[in-house]
Amino acid sequence: MDLTSKSDRLGTEPIVPLLLKLSIPSIFGMFIQALYNVVDSIYIGHLSKEALSALSLAFPIQMVLIAVGVGTGTGTSSLISRLLGEKRRLKANNAAENAVFLAVIYGIAVGIVGVFFSHALIKMFTDNLLLIDLGKRYIRIILIGSIAMFFPVIANNILRGEGNTFVPMLAMLIGAIINIVLDPFLIFGIGFFPRLGVEGAAYATVFARLLSGIFIAYILFSDKNELKLNMKDFKFDYQIIKEIYQVGFPAMSMQILASVMVAGVNKIVVNYNVVAVAVVGIYFRLQSFFFMPVFGLNQGYIPIIGYNYGHKNPLRIKKTMKYGMLIGFLFTTTGLIIFQLFPEELIRLFNQNPELVKTGIIALKRISLAFPIIGPAIVGSTTFQAIGKGLPSLTLSFLRQFIFLLPVMYLLGKYYGLSASWFAFPISELAAAILMVFWLSSTMKRLLAKLENST
Repeated sequence: MDLTSKSDRLGTEPIVPLLLKLSIPSIFGMFIQALYNVVDSIYIGHLSKEALSALSLAFPIQMVLIAVGVGTGTGTSSLISRLLGEKRRLKANNAAENAVFLAVIYGIAVGIVGVFFSHALIKMFTDNLLLIDLGKRYIRIILIGSIAMFFPVIANNILRGEGNTFVPMLAMLIGAIINIVLDPFLIFGIGFFPRLGVEGAAYATVFARLLSGIFIAYILFSDKNELKLNMKDFKFDYQIIKEIYQVGFPAMSMQILASVMVAGVNKIVVNYNVVAVAVVGIYFRLQSFFFMPVFGLNQGYIPIIGYNYGHKNPLRIKKTMKYGMLIGFLFTTTGLIIFQLFPEELIRLFNQNPELVKTGIIALKRISLAFPIIGPAIVGSTTFQAIGKGLPSLTLSFLRQFIFLLPVMYLLGKYYGLSASWFAFPISELAAAILMVFWLSSTMKRLLAKLENST
């Protein structure tokens, strides 16, 4: 296989096999990541309820870091795939080098914040001295070691931009497995390991990310990739940074909006009881098993759409959109079936409290009514990003979470009680999906007609 065929297959191979070939590694990796998040929470929960609360306080800070990494990576992947589709390989190489530079800069900047401001960051969320101490000790390590998060996330997306999703899956798998294995040893002090508590969880996370980063760096800077990175010849290019964040900034903002949305939901349900807050936390952990695979699907979907958009091939764009939305629908509809049939069993995985189980069953059954809509909606929103138009995705995300979900949830709860408030999820998803269909249809109709006229 010659160098050109690695990305050229994005424009030649049959859509469904290609989409599955590119997506399955990322889907598997995302599933492992979702599993890790659940297992990690169980470990910390067994340490103490205070430790779990402290990590919950630190979670929004971590979400911001992940948002920056994922946003930068998404913008990089979209740009590289479009440049390769346009046969502009040298600029694609430079785009990858600029993205690596950004990872290093972010790691240094956030590390400095971790050294000097960890205490102040946690204190923004609570006045409890024990929680501040536990949260500070955890987040300080995460922030200082943030380069171990930024580099793998951005490097994985560089490879995805050229159509390589297998290596990023391996990198994610390496990180997740090492983290899961190390957690109990460092948290509880098993064997010759010291008992480090919440700091042990942080060290396990950073060390696992570091090993994952070393692996992906070895692959990225090898001569086996279509892109050839040479940081010795690196040239900072403001135009490339601008193009990365035309897609990356909206994607980054959507991640941040999601964390704020969760905080808003918690703020609403805490007025009823603490159990409701626990149910919200359980729901968001469980739903990741069905939503994360759709995001994995997008890792294969973006380069196909981006390449064929750059290569002016409207027919392949239409087919990829159709099959991508269908697969997304199947993923999230599977979640609907499981949540409807086994809500009690799912809740009892976390806690046996009767009130928690009762509230959780109602919540899972009602929230999951939105699932069949969510899969295609995620893929539809990603289509905007793949063609270099990130603003519509950001706008739709903002409308869904802040204009539709939170006000509707508040009003339903106020007038009809907590049980009715869960219906806000399917209502908001339906409203946002209708708007997305009209917006995406008009955008793609115009762009595809333009591509057809230029061929």
